[in-house]
Amino acid sequence: MSAFGAVILGCAGTTLSDSEVALFSGTRPFGFILFNRNLQDADQIGALCDALREAAGHNAPIFIDQEGGRVQRLRPPLARDWPAPLDDAAAPNAERRFYLRARLIAEELRGLGIDGNCIPTLDIARTDTHAVLRNRCYGTDGATVIRHGRAVVRGCLDGGVLPVMKHMPGHGLGTLDSHLDLPCVATDRATLDRQDFAVFKAFADLPLGMTAHLVFEDIDPRPATLSPVMNCILREQIGFDGLLMTDDISMQALSGTIAERGSAARKAGCDVVLHCNGDLAEMQALCDAVGVMDTQAQARAERALQARTAPKPVDIAALRAEADAFMALDPHTDPA
Repeated sequence: MSAFGAVILGCAGTTLSDSEVALFSGTRPFGFILFNRNLQDADQIGALCDALREAAGHNAPIFIDQEGGRVQRLRPPLARDWPAPLDDAAAPNAERRFYLRARLIAEELRGLGIDGNCIPTLDIARTDTHAVLRNRCYGTDGATVIRHGRAVVRGCLDGGVLPVMKHMPGHGLGTLDSHLDLPCVATDRATLDRQDFAVFKAFADLPLGMTAHLVFEDIDPRPATLSPVMNCILREQIGFDGLLMTDDISMQALSGTIAERGSAARKAGCDVVLHCNGDLAEMQALCDAVGVMDTQAQARAERALQARTAPKPVDIAALRAEADAFMALDPHTDPA
């Protein structure tokens, strides 16, 4: 088997252009990611997933951000709405709620041809965590985040969907939006080890993880995504030996061209570079810069794909009824 391209790519619309097909066929991306611009109806989404895999020349994983709350690319009637995760974290039977959320989302995704979800979000929410992230978190302390995150992982895997933990090794101390700016965290290393990093250590067995675009000033002046020092912490201290993908390389927390960012991420130790906006010229430049996976990355990629199994049989109607009963009890009905 030839090596995968060291990229996960988006596409521009609801169907593939000839130029996109040519790019994907020539570079064999490890996987793809879908956004609102790619999602019209069930038949179209299924056909797009088929076309992406055909172009890549392998059964490529197709990812999405379907967290619930503000961040859910699929909305009714394609998928049910869910409250913000931090709301469920404070509700009765929270662990069961998180499992149901992940398992039912997985059922919806698999039905459309999507088999990867960029959850669990394992960042610890603080009072000053930036609003773009805070209500997407699973709790305000490490033990709670671990408990709810484990429920989400079980739900994903039971539903045949690959989970991608994020944002390694912890974004909860960030007070800026990394889509626009580079957050810098001054917290000392000992506290980070005890709190944020410890959460990800509890999930070191997962097949895929996503980096964080923020600086830990007590460790390295470079963003974690571009830092060999941080990558060493992820691999050696946290113990993660799964496939490490970057957060979206086009986010403005990072400087330089897309190709320069991608090259720096690969040199820092990231296995695969995520590019989300569907810009063809940027994707071409990125693919040229990062090339194919090395032997270690390829082995991690193949192990990750082996974790993509068929859904476990379950009474989906009963799970939906259970989730409905929980939501009927909640004062919040708006997934803000």
